[in-house]
Amino acid sequence: MTSADPALKESLHHERAHHDRCRTALAAMVDGAQEHVVTGEDVSASGADAAVLGYRLRSQAKAMRELPEGPLFFGRLDFSADADAGDHSEQSYHIGRLRITEAPAAPPLVVDWRAPVSRAFYQASARDPRGVAVRRRFGWAAGSRGDSADLTGLEDERLGQGESRVSGIVAREIERPRVGPMRDIAATIQPEQDDLVRGGIGQSESVCVQGAPGTGKTAVGLHRAAYLLYTHPQRIRRGGLLILGPNRTFLTYIGEVLPALGETGVRQSTLQEEIGRHPVTGTDGEGTALVKHDARMAEVLRRALYAHVSSRDVKSLAVKDGSYQWRVGAGELVGIVEDVLAEQPPYAVGRERVRTRAVRALQLRAERRAGPQPNAWVQKISRARAVGAYVDAVWPRVRPEEVVTQLLSEASVLRRAADGLLDDDEQRALLWAKPPRSWKSARWSAADLVLIDEVTGLIEHPEGYGHLVVDEAQDLSPMECRAIARRARFGSLTVLGDLAQGTTPWAARSWGTALGHLGKPDAAVVPLTTGFRVPEAVVGLANRLLERLDVDVPAGRSLRTDGELRVRKATGDVCGVVVETVRDALGREGSVGVVAADADVERVGAALEAAGIEVAGPDQLRARVSLVPAGLVKGLEYDHVVAVEPAAIAEAEARGLHRLYVVLTRAVSRLDVVHGRPLPF
Repeated sequence: MTSADPALKESLHHERAHHDRCRTALAAMVDGAQEHVVTGEDVSASGADAAVLGYRLRSQAKAMRELPEGPLFFGRLDFSADADAGDHSEQSYHIGRLRITEAPAAPPLVVDWRAPVSRAFYQASARDPRGVAVRRRFGWAAGSRGDSADLTGLEDERLGQGESRVSGIVAREIERPRVGPMRDIAATIQPEQDDLVRGGIGQSESVCVQGAPGTGKTAVGLHRAAYLLYTHPQRIRRGGLLILGPNRTFLTYIGEVLPALGETGVRQSTLQEEIGRHPVTGTDGEGTALVKHDARMAEVLRRALYAHVSSRDVKSLAVKDGSYQWRVGAGELVGIVEDVLAEQPPYAVGRERVRTRAVRALQLRAERRAGPQPNAWVQKISRARAVGAYVDAVWPRVRPEEVVTQLLSEASVLRRAADGLLDDDEQRALLWAKPPRSWKSARWSAADLVLIDEVTGLIEHPEGYGHLVVDEAQDLSPMECRAIARRARFGSLTVLGDLAQGTTPWAARSWGTALGHLGKPDAAVVPLTTGFRVPEAVVGLANRLLERLDVDVPAGRSLRTDGELRVRKATGDVCGVVVETVRDALGREGSVGVVAADADVERVGAALEAAGIEVAGPDQLRARVSLVPAGLVKGLEYDHVVAVEPAAIAEAEARGLHRLYVVLTRAVSRLDVVHGRPLPF
């Protein structure tokens, strides 16, 4: 249909009227949800039920109030009268980011994109219509009156008649300039992405997505989180859902996706924030950090903790009870400690088991003489000073910080704990040059916090989450993976990453090893190789570099043929060419990201400012031009990327070629590579 087609005009008129009706209904839903919160509706609920109901009402009202302005639906399904349509025969449904109704029992004006019926919107095809006669997509533009959006066009695919077409609306949405935070992709999810989004949940149903650049793996993970909250609300909210990102800049960038999908209150954090019992005030050399992040440290720390348990000097235990004195011999007390150690409980649990069994031994002696003893007697004996002294002697209470401080301060303690695990050079790398007077004055490094968390988990298991989405997982060390595994012990994981983008010294070389450390060795590894955002020319350049990386991942491919790639050789001043390139980029729509080696950022920034070009840091997401250190660009994307001196980026760190691979794949429309030195690819 053309813009002058009367049928198109009529369809647009009806769809605009439906959108107005939806807008009115949504406003009523927001008012109603807020009224329920204020009045405390459903007075029949009481106690815990009332608390749960109140939480749900407040969450619903908050989600509706915070829903961003925008179109309320992006698609429509018209089902045929065929048997394949099932219960939906001859029905029509508008698909949007949340369900909208005029009354609780009324048919929905908009169906949530996560509802089972909506799956056909993403999966139906001419080959497999799934009962769909027509799939309609809507095109929107910013509202001319300052309101949410104007409906400007629509596309129909008559799947029931075998019609198949490449959607111009989807292509324009994917290619739309990117200024500001990440947007949701509910309107453009592709079939292979939808399979991952709607995957099952459970301890055995964790999934790892090996996603090439531009395949939308982060968006898939966030939409999967929203889907799980929709389909398993009680299970997920009871255990909690955690989004783990590599840094705060990244979390800020993705922070608006879930609220746009109607999900608020989801915890989004970094691993350091999750495990950080203390601020990071110290630093480690690379060699030291490598040892601290090594999986062998888990056994070193376990030995160091349980070295505090000792029954060598145990004497008999005597507890006075009125005119009697109950006594347990040293041999039996030693046996209690050895039995508990063999059971391998968490340290704190083991300590209480020793106490309980010592008290039970005393109780048996009392009952042989005086008969059954009441609970009050057991409680009194458990609190007896002699019992406490015995427990403290054989299984003392310790703090995780004390264990780590002693291990890193005393060579003899480290030698015993690391025997057969770490060689002499590795042990020397671990020892502090100037040990603190106590753990309270220690200057903890980021790696030290991981060690402390390991010991904390050995003492007492932390509370876990129902589901965790772990992004940029390829950069996690084995010890960091273990910290996450403790929090997913009874939950499931969505692991997102790309082995080719691993830049830390301890980055994963294989997903099998990483998933083992994450406690999910049987998780399926699903590759995403088809890119929808990074242009074909850029992907081709990145694939050339991929051949030099020490990882076994499939090369990416792109469906985008519209992008641009320019390699610009600077014969003199590289910064001068960068300024010229940025000025050229500002003549077009979209965001501009200037990415340089961390050490070169100040020099490049000075040149841009001297040229009168206003630049912002990576945290200012709505800035037109951002100057980004290569070390912080992972996970971000810009319409136009200017990659400055690739050789300097590659030489800046041990896995510099991997870092360069990340830099080259941040562009979603155009990439300029500016160099004065020979290119490393």
